[in-house]
Amino acid sequence: MYQEFARVYDEFMETIPYTTWADYIEQVWHRFDEKPNLVLDMACGTGGLAVELSLRGYDMIGTDLSEDMLEEAREKAAAAGQSILLVHQDMRDLELFGTVDAMICTCDSLNYILDPEDVLKVFTRASLYLEPGSLFVFDVNTEYKYREILSDHTFADTYDDSAFIWQNQYDPETRRNEYLVNFFVEEEKDTYRRFEELHIQQAYSPEEIRDLLRKAGFTTEAVFDGLSLDEPKKESERLTFVARKIKERG
Repeated sequence: MYQEFARVYDEFMETIPYTTWADYIEQVWHRFDEKPNLVLDMACGTGGLAVELSLRGYDMIGTDLSEDMLEEAREKAAAAGQSILLVHQDMRDLELFGTVDAMICTCDSLNYILDPEDVLKVFTRASLYLEPGSLFVFDVNTEYKYREILSDHTFADTYDDSAFIWQNQYDPETRRNEYLVNFFVEEEKDTYRRFEELHIQQAYSPEEIRDLLRKAGFTTEAVFDGLSLDEPKKESERLTFVARKIKERG
């Protein structure tokens, strides 16, 4: 996934509010009286959020499974004059040189982890490299979004030199949503190349996430509705979890 998509990701995702997202992350940190210095952006993609936080003075590390996405992130960081350590890693096998003061994982990246045991691996690795008492802030798409908003719907859009068709299919038994995306990208004047990618995401209930966090050594400090500090609703499409690594006793 994200091999060909990496080249056009930012164009197709231009509505992603990286500035707003960075504002929100800082709001959450302030809410819980956190002032991190070194921050890990897990599954950082093309680096939009990592660069925005770096511009605000945070020392950033970004990891991602896609080398193509990381190449875009490197170019974006260089263009912004920011020095960000970008590492090609699967979040289930996270390995850092030391601990960090905070971790974030946004844009429903955790929904791409299809097995609860693998989600537990992610949380366990996060706990290993997070300073005791520090926060791990991440979001997930909800089952409501897959079932009521995306399920069996097709979305399409066009741009100056590209277009996409995005088809969804949701299985309520497995709680998995398949995204079949066809991209049309202009290679030469009036000549377009078509490529296709299949993405699969898994829905998890808040209770499942809380239980996996507990097993990995976290407490769940809060669950918010999307990019807000409001309580989740039945119609919430995205949930933001604020988890704190349990302090070592002694």
